[in-house]
Parts: sequence; structure tokens; C-alpha cells
Amino acid sequence: MTKYVAAIDQGTTSARFIVFDHGGNVVSVAQKEHKQIFPRPGWVEHDPVEIWENTLEVTERGLKSAHLQSADIAAVGITNQRETTVVWDKHTGKPVYNAIVWQDTRTDVICAKLAKSGGQDRFRKKTGLPLATYFSGPKIKWILDNVQGAKEKAKRGDLLFGTIDSWLIWNLTGEHVTDVTNASRTMLMNLKSLDWDEEILKALGIPRAMLPTIKSSSEIYGYVNARGGVLAAGDGGKSVPIAGDLGDQQAALFGQTCFKAGEAKNTYGTGCFMLMNTGEKPVQSKAGLLTTLGYKIGNRKAVYALEGSIAIAGALVQWLRDNLGLIQASPEVEALAKSVEDNGGIYFVPAFSGLYAPYWKSDARGVIVGMTRYVNKGHIARAALEATAYQTREVLDAMEKDSGVKLSALKVDGGMVFNELLMQFQSDMLNAPVVRPKVAETTSLGAAYAAGLAVGFWKDFDELKNNWGKDKEWKPSMDSKGRKKLYSGWKKAVTRTFNWTG
Repeated sequence: MTKYVAAIDQGTTSARFIVFDHGGNVVSVAQKEHKQIFPRPGWVEHDPVEIWENTLEVTERGLKSAHLQSADIAAVGITNQRETTVVWDKHTGKPVYNAIVWQDTRTDVICAKLAKSGGQDRFRKKTGLPLATYFSGPKIKWILDNVQGAKEKAKRGDLLFGTIDSWLIWNLTGEHVTDVTNASRTMLMNLKSLDWDEEILKALGIPRAMLPTIKSSSEIYGYVNARGGVLAAGDGGKSVPIAGDLGDQQAALFGQTCFKAGEAKNTYGTGCFMLMNTGEKPVQSKAGLLTTLGYKIGNRKAVYALEGSIAIAGALVQWLRDNLGLIQASPEVEALAKSVEDNGGIYFVPAFSGLYAPYWKSDARGVIVGMTRYVNKGHIARAALEATAYQTREVLDAMEKDSGVKLSALKVDGGMVFNELLMQFQSDMLNAPVVRPKVAETTSLGAAYAAGLAVGFWKDFDELKNNWGKDKEWKPSMDSKGRKKLYSGWKKAVTRTFNWTG
């Protein structure tokens, strides 16, 4: 039996290749960052060719560092930054424009025009999503409207669209596919039929021929071809199958083994994303959350989730490092925040890309409020960390309201979960335990699990649940009066971000 399964984790800031053993333990990791391109305020782009080349590089390095060959890998799963939009020529394989990243707000005019007929919730019943710059559909329309010749090429059937998973799978295997989780983030897929919605495609002027075939999150989509570098077949050997595909947040839900309705996880990455499994029926949110696909394993019924998305979490720490120079490296933020006893009375609302759940205000902009001469860089660092915990509390309040389920404990993952100050403050704000798993790479693990299930590497969910173990738990230590005072200050600060543009 082949001993390993791997995942390509193509995130907002980097590509990673991670190899896992049967126990879900990390065997090897390779990572490479890609450029963040900011052509104008509110615009965020990536170079899809750079992402593809980096993916090949980390795959090779990841195998090499563990002294493995493609024959040692039973299957590869892909997980990806969601909503980020690539349009490319199907004959040449070249993108017609840079990838427009999920954080990009240039489609606000398109969204406002669409909202004139039917309001912000025009497509929500079908898609589970409000009209917002976040999603892929308006980004495709922007490319077709603004790139010379793109609309005509698309009508002729010469252009293909994909979120990053589709772009990578097409390059690796030649197959033009996506899975239900990524498709559910385009604002073009009907939640019930799990197919592209003709009415919405017509409203946005997007030819159906551009779109990938929607598959489950766990099945063999294709085998790595000669372009796929080290994963392609060697001398007389077999190519590795690409057999798992999940958007990064759904992959983390799956990797955290949240298989029962009511189980939830929160991922602290560039942004912050809380998902709660709601079972086999979509729950329409009344509190500003997204209704999304959780996962679909092979021929089984699709599982749905409620999601609260926060645009800026770890990205705020990067901003303190890169734009202000307050720290030299991201991990230094904790020591700087610990140099003061509290936030000094300030709140930092990082609405750099507008506000996501539960507000959905694309015209909001970031603010620091409560400034006095007493405030120093330690207070700014602390307020930056606290912002993530406050935003998570807002999302959880909305989630409990929609689902009627009270959270007993929050499973957490992502790069920021090793920040002890943040995790303790998060527990205090939620008044609930926060639990970090032994394997923190739950996004990659979820994609690997999906791929492994597809090829029989793991036989069932029970095997996956047995792999999950607790590393650390934080319990609330703040009194209710202190919690209430801090949180009401945050809510007041948020109102200061509204209506800053236009």
C-alpha cells in the first residue's frame, strides 16, 4: 500500500505542498510566497503563471525533502484561496489578465448596478450569498467588460474561467473542473441543483461554456500529465491522481472533522473564517452570514454550512510589518502586544476591503479610534490582535442566532492560533473554550482526507475522526462586566467605518 497522501494548498500569500501519513501527521512541507499586486486602491491581483510555477516548485521540494517519489503518493488533494478569479485562453493556456483576488473591491459598481433590480439579496435565495465584491461572478464580468477582445473570445468558446483550484487542476491534468464548495463561492451556482444557474449567468453576461464542470469534493478528476513535473508518471510508473478539491475554509472544516450538524471551526489566516456544519439542507441566514457548501464526498449527499467571513485578520499583522514597520517579522506582534497591559482604550477596525460578515458594507474603510497621547505601538499591536477576536465574536453571535445552536467549544486552526495572547482573548470574548488540534495544518489535511477517501487510502469518516487530537485548550478568564464593556466599545468603533467611499 502506498504510504502517503499529499495536498497542494494554494493560499492568498503562498503555495504549499504538504505530505501526510495515514495518521494525518505531517511528513513534509514546502512553501513559497507569491507577489501581492496592488495596481490601485482597493485592487488586489496575483499572477496566475507565478502561482502555477510556484506550485510545481513546492511540489518538487516537498517530495525531495522527504526522499519520496510520485509512486509513494496515493493521491493529491487541492485546497485554495476561494473566489479569486482566473480567465485564460484554452488554446494557449495563457491568462488574459492577472487573477483578481477575493479581497479586491473593483466590482462594487457592477454589484451596485445588479442590486438596482432586487436589492443586495437579489440572488441570495438561489446562491446563499449577498451581492458583494467578494465573489467570483462579478470579477468574471469585469474581465469580460474591460479586457480587450475578451467578451468576443468568450462568446466563441475560446476562454475558460476558474477559481485557483480549476486553474491548477487544468494545468496538472488538462481537465476543466471545480468542486461544489468552490462553485458555491462564485455567486453563479444554485445551492439546490448544484449546477450553474442560467438566470444569473444571463444577468452577468457570462457564457456557460467558460465555466468548469462541477464535481464532488472527493473523486478522481484526472491524472497528472507531463506538464505536472514530479507528480507525472516516471519510467513505466503511474501518474498521481488529483482526487480531492475543496475551497480552503471548507477544507479546514473537513480537516477538523466537523462532520455533525452544529460543529464549527474558525480559521485564522489572511482573513478569518468561521464555518458551522448545518447538515444536508441549506440554512438561509437572517443575520448576515453566507449559506455555502460544506463538502460533498463522492456520491453522498452534499453537506451545507453557515459561514462568517472576515476580510482582514493575519493580513493586519502583515500590514503592521510591511506598511508601518512596527515589527520585523509577524511572530513579533505577540511580544509587542504583551508589552502593555491592555489596548490603552483604542480599537482598530481593519475594514481595508470593506466589512464582510455580518455587515456586508463594501464602502467601509479601516479606522483606529480612541487615540490619545498615552497610546504607543504596543497598544496598536494589541488592538490589532483584539480586532480578530471581536470580529469572530460578531460572527458567532450571528451564527447562534441563525442556527439556534449554542456553541460549546470552538475548534481553531491557521497561522494565528500559535499566538497565545490572541487565543486567550478569543476565549474571553466568546465566553467559551477555544481548542487547537495537534495537527494545525487542517486546511491541507482536509484536502488530503478528501483525496485519500476517493482512492481508498482512508476507508471512512471514523478513521479520520480517530486522527483528530487536542493540542491545547484555552478557557475564559474574563468577568462578564469586562467582556461586555470591551465588546460594546468595539461595536461603537465599527460604526465609525461606515460610508467612507463615494
